[in-house]
Amino acid sequence: MRFIKLKEVQNVTSLSRATIYRYIDAGHFPKQVSLGDHNVAWVEEEITEWIQERIADRDRAKAA
Repeated sequence: MRFIKLKEVQNVTSLSRATIYRYIDAGHFPKQVSLGDHNVAWVEEEITEWIQERIADRDRAKAA
């Protein structure tokens, strides 16, 4: 398990910073973890699971 910073989250998801925080506020994206003074990161596995859920949603929509 490892933490990843915002830039990597953006690269992996192709989402902008604003969209990531908007999704967090709406409860549709994993929350960041505080690492101390103005320093946050995300749990890599949670981001991977979020991506896999998007793929599964797409596949369910195709099957319907």
